[in-house]
Amino acid sequence: MQPINEPMTSGERPLWSPYLAGFLLGLVLLASFLVLGEGLGASGGFGRVGLFFMSLAAPEHIRGLEHANALFSTEWHFLKDGLVFLAIGVAVGGFVSALMGRRVKPFGTVERGPTSSSHRRLILALVGGILMGFAARLARGCTSGQALSGGAMLALGSWAFMLSVFAGGFAFAWFVRRQYQ
Repeated sequence: MQPINEPMTSGERPLWSPYLAGFLLGLVLLASFLVLGEGLGASGGFGRVGLFFMSLAAPEHIRGLEHANALFSTEWHFLKDGLVFLAIGVAVGGFVSALMGRRVKPFGTVERGPTSSSHRRLILALVGGILMGFAARLARGCTSGQALSGGAMLALGSWAFMLSVFAGGFAFAWFVRRQYQ
């Protein structure tokens, strides 16, 4: 296993220091509070885009949802929502970062451990994504909104959530660790 700051293959640039990246993320969170008046949260943007398209297909159903009424009671449009642009910015920023680090692989390349097949890795990623999406809706927020924004505001529930995520991840790692060794 290679150290975290070493290039993975020839041509790739070294990864950033996690301390520097965490500090810069804190500055982005502070700027979000100062400029937008709200914290960061990825699932909110996806949820709002989903609500907008659902309102086009089934407006009567959306009017019956209590949490959607607050959005649709005014001249709200998903393109006027900061969380939607946050989600777009994360995708674009991640791609630009991968380009700058020379980590963009040809289409069809799947990052995986040496004992895992590409098919298995994709199925695990799909199942994990579905579980995370479901859990984010169930918890009324994702890890970035709960841990970063709520933690920065010293919300007790967010700190309990964050500790539970770390404990659960540590406990579950035993089951999937062999996929990456």
